[in-house]
Amino acid sequence: MMETKQGTSLYLIVKEKLLQLIKSGMYKIGDQMPTESELCKEYDVSRTTIRQALQQLELEGHIRRIQGKGTFIAKPKISESLTLNILTFVEQMKNLGVSSQSKVLELILIPADCTLAETLNIEEKDPVIKLVRLRNADSEPLQYVTSYLPWRVAPGLISDDITGSLFTLLSTKYEVKIHRSVESIEPILIDELVSGFLEVPVGSPSFSLESMTYNDKDQPIEYSLSIVRGDRFKFTMERFLNE
Repeated sequence: MMETKQGTSLYLIVKEKLLQLIKSGMYKIGDQMPTESELCKEYDVSRTTIRQALQQLELEGHIRRIQGKGTFIAKPKISESLTLNILTFVEQMKNLGVSSQSKVLELILIPADCTLAETLNIEEKDPVIKLVRLRNADSEPLQYVTSYLPWRVAPGLISDDITGSLFTLLSTKYEVKIHRSVESIEPILIDELVSGFLEVPVGSPSFSLESMTYNDKDQPIEYSLSIVRGDRFKFTMERFLNE
């Protein structure tokens, strides 16, 4: 039986040992890990302990468990820095050396309900462009994004090719001067609809990224809600102490 350090849970010790094997390259990306029974024998612990250790590794994005197939070593998470500069998804991925693609799932014109009207500072029933996209990095689905734009901002957008950067298109074709955005991030669990597009189980940890973008006249030009895979993404921030 493994010995524990005082005050340290046994599953955390097992988790750290497995993590060391992953970081050392003993387990490589895509490799299948031993079964729970095999790990129980190797570390001389209960199945409950192994499951807790694997759950922690999965939450941290080091492994991916596929029902009926087993446990596999996952790709390192993509790290997005929270900065004061507005960067498009294409620019963010390019900076990380990752190729990006966007697939348009829906592009329609809808009348603004009372909530959208208030959010976008327009009249109720004014035309609004609804754009739903699936964003991929290296052909892997990462984000499910729903955007709403007042029709007056880009009247011809409904017929445009939006598989690239939306902000670049708004700036170049429609001469929209993007000035600032306000964003908020919350942890959520993925629902059935989005799980199918992001190819993860229902209830998987994820991030909800809500964003409001304004032009140089401080008028709302886009409201968006992005569902971001928690197993593939992490957000980082650098701060300094005021002395």
